[in-house]
Amino acid sequence: MATRLEPRRGVRAGEGSPDELAIAYRRLNAAYQQTLRYAEDVRRLYQQLQRAIYQSLLGLANALEAKDPYTRGHSERVGAWGRSVAAALGLSADEIETVGQAGLLHDIGKIGVPETVIRKQGPLDADEWALMRRHPLIGAQIVAAFEFFKRGAEVIRYHHERCDGTGYPDGLAGAAIPLGARIVAVADVYDALTSDRPYRRALPHRAAVEHLVEQAGRALDEEVVAAFIGLARDAPARS
Repeated sequence: MATRLEPRRGVRAGEGSPDELAIAYRRLNAAYQQTLRYAEDVRRLYQQLQRAIYQSLLGLANALEAKDPYTRGHSERVGAWGRSVAAALGLSADEIETVGQAGLLHDIGKIGVPETVIRKQGPLDADEWALMRRHPLIGAQIVAAFEFFKRGAEVIRYHHERCDGTGYPDGLAGAAIPLGARIVAVADVYDALTSDRPYRRALPHRAAVEHLVEQAGRALDEEVVAAFIGLARDAPARS
C-alpha cells in the first residue's frame, strides 16, 4: 500500500514561488537604490566640504595679499595664467583644476614670514632671505593636511625650484620638478615682473617676455615658457 507523502513540518507550500522571488528581488533592488542615494549624498557632502575648505584657504591667502598693495591680485592672476597654460599643454581637467587652485594658493605660506620681511623696501639680507625661502614649505604644510589637495601641495612646495637645480627648497632639477610647479613658476615670474614692487617699478610686457625667454631652459621650463608666450601674445598687456 502506497504511503502518502506529507509536506515537511516548517516548510510552507509554494515557498520559493515566482511571486515570492519577485518580491524579494524588488526589496533587494530598493535597498540597492537606497544605498546608491546614500553614496551620492555622501559624495555631495564631501565635495561641499572640499569647497568650504578651499574657500577658507583662499580667504586666508586673499587676506594676506590685501595687507600689501603691491601684491594684491597677484595670486588670482597666477592662478588664471596657470589654468590657461595647463590647458594649452593638454593636461586633463583635474590637472588643470589642481594647477589653477595651487596658483591661487602658491604664496599662502607667506603667512609664516614676518611682515617686515615681506614689505621691506630694499633688498633682503641673508637672514631675511632664509625666512622668505621657507614660504613654499609652510604653504605646502598648510594645505597638505587635506588629502584631496595632495597634488596641489606639491605644486606649492616646488614652485620656486629651478630647472637648473639652483632653486629651493629641495634643489630639484628638470623633470624632477612636478609639471604643475613648473607652470606656476612661469606665471609667478611673469606677474611679479609686470607688477610694481617696493624695490622696483613694473616692467613692460615685452621686457618681461624677454626675461622669460632668457631663463627658458635655465630657471624656467622651455615648453612651459613657449606655451605661456603663445597665450600672452593674445592677451592685453598690463603695461
